[in-house]
Amino acid sequence: MAYPIVILGSGRGTNAEALLKAEAAKQLGMAKIAAILSDHEDVRILELGQKYQVPAIYLDPGRKGARLTEEAETAYIERIESFSPQLIVLAGFMRILSPRFIEAFKGRIINLHPSLLPSFKGAKGIQQAFDHGVKITGCTVHWVTSDLDGGPIIDQKPVRIEAKDTLEILEKKVHIAEHQLLPDVVARLSKGDLK
Repeated sequence: MAYPIVILGSGRGTNAEALLKAEAAKQLGMAKIAAILSDHEDVRILELGQKYQVPAIYLDPGRKGARLTEEAETAYIERIESFSPQLIVLAGFMRILSPRFIEAFKGRIINLHPSLLPSFKGAKGIQQAFDHGVKITGCTVHWVTSDLDGGPIIDQKPVRIEAKDTLEILEKKVHIAEHQLLPDVVARLSKGDLK
């Protein structure tokens, strides 16, 4: 029984590629990546489509800023629905989704956030943790609700901040943790090991 997923991203697509690599290595459980959608035209995440033989589609967000226009949101909902996904994965998708969008895919949208939520919500989670001087940060996969970075936590992976770590080193460490956590969570969800 296939478990189709759609990935939404806005940039380099390193977390999308971690999922694609896991699928190629048969480590993504029942999950099959049906499509990648991006709100930016000239970004690396769209190049992954050709590399991994997956549809990679730019959809106009309608405006700059944190939110999609209503028309763009309708286009996103319709395009996502055309792939009949069991799960929508926000992997560096830098938009705040409206209640209408979340309701359309209720209980099927997960987000990867670069901190141990509920600490350091919003943008620049890694830098916030670094600037605060905490000793442990990490990453979180959570269900998406209308509460920004506030949906129920599915799983987390801690990352220790060493005294010698620069922000750049910490970013690399958190990204490594993300590339392990996200495919693992998607695999477990696809097999029904997580509710």
